[in-house]
Amino acid sequence: MSVIKRIQILPILLMLVGFSLNLFAQVSEEDYYEGNYVEEVKKRATSAAPFLEIGVGAKAQALGGAFTAVANDVSALYWNPAGITQIQSVSISAVYTEWLANTRHEYFGVVVPFGNALSWGINVTILDYVDEQPVRTIALPEGTGEYWSASDLALSTTIAARITDRFSFGMSAKYIRMQIWNESASAAALDFGVLYKSQLKGLTLGTSISNFGTTMQLDGRDLVRAYDADKQNYSNDQLNVMYKMESYPLPLLFRFGIAYKISINARNYLAISTDLNHPANNVESVNVGVEYCLMNMFYLRTGYESLYDNDSENGLTYGFGLETPLKNSFGLTFNYSFADWGLLKNVQRFSIDLKI
Repeated sequence: MSVIKRIQILPILLMLVGFSLNLFAQVSEEDYYEGNYVEEVKKRATSAAPFLEIGVGAKAQALGGAFTAVANDVSALYWNPAGITQIQSVSISAVYTEWLANTRHEYFGVVVPFGNALSWGINVTILDYVDEQPVRTIALPEGTGEYWSASDLALSTTIAARITDRFSFGMSAKYIRMQIWNESASAAALDFGVLYKSQLKGLTLGTSISNFGTTMQLDGRDLVRAYDADKQNYSNDQLNVMYKMESYPLPLLFRFGIAYKISINARNYLAISTDLNHPANNVESVNVGVEYCLMNMFYLRTGYESLYDNDSENGLTYGFGLETPLKNSFGLTFNYSFADWGLLKNVQRFSIDLKI
C-alpha cells in the first residue's frame, strides 16, 4: 500500500476509533454503574467500640429499646442522662446478659439525687469476649504456656439537672477501653440528653446524643516485629518496627423518643413509647414498646426494635417486671427481657434494681 493511500485511510480510522471509544464509554459507564452500584452503600463496621451499641437494662430492652423518653430507672444513664432526674431516691442497678457468641455483658450503675433539682450517677459496662485462653502457635499447637484475654470497658459519670418542672438536661463523661491480649485502645466521650414533659398529660419527649468523642487506635507490644529492609543483601534483619493500626471513630448515635402514659386508675396504667435512631455507622431505624402496669407491682412489656433496618437480625422483644416494696421505704425490682435475634437465636437479660 502506497504512502498516499495510507494517508487517505488514516482520517477514516481515526473517526472510527473516536466513534468506538465514545460508544464504549457510554455503554461501559452505564453497565459499570448498574453492575457495581445496584445496592446502597452500607456504613456497618465503620466505627470502633461496637459494645457501646448494646442496650442496657432488662426493662428498656423488653420495650424494644424505646426508652429515650421513658428513662425512669438507673439504665437512663445509658439511654438518656437527663432521665435520672426522675429518680427520687438512691438507686442501684445490676444487669447481667448472656450476649451473642457466648460472650458476657455486664452493667452496674448508681444514681444519687441531691434534692429535687440535681442528680448524679456513675456506671460501668463490661463486655467479656474470652478469658484466659491459651496462646497456640503452629510450632506449639497445645499452647505456649501464655494466656490471652479480650474485653471492653466503659466507665461513665453523669450529672443531670431539672431546669424547670418540665425540662431536664443531663451530661455524661466516659472513659472507653478495648483490649485484646497485649494490645489496647482507649477513648473519651460525652453523652448529652434532654427530657421534656409536655403540657399534654402523660406525653413526654426525649432526645440524646451518645458517644461524641475521640477516635480509637490499637497499640501494644505485639505490634513490634523484626524487619529486614533489604532481603537481597545482608543487613540488620533484627531491626524492630511497629505496625501502625488504623484509627476509627466511636459509634455516634442520635436518638429521639416519644412516650405516652395512659392512666387507667391510681395503680394501673398503659404506656406506649417509640424511638427514632440515627446512627453514624448504620441506617436509621425505629424502636417501639408497650408496657402495662398492674397494681403498681406487676409489669408486662413487649416491643420491636430495628424497624426499617432490613439487614438486622433482632426484632421482637418481651419481658416482665416485679416491684416489691421492702421495709423502711426500701424497694426491690426484678426485670427480665427476651429478645429474638433470628439466626443468632436470642438474648435474655436479668436486672435487679434496689431503691434506698
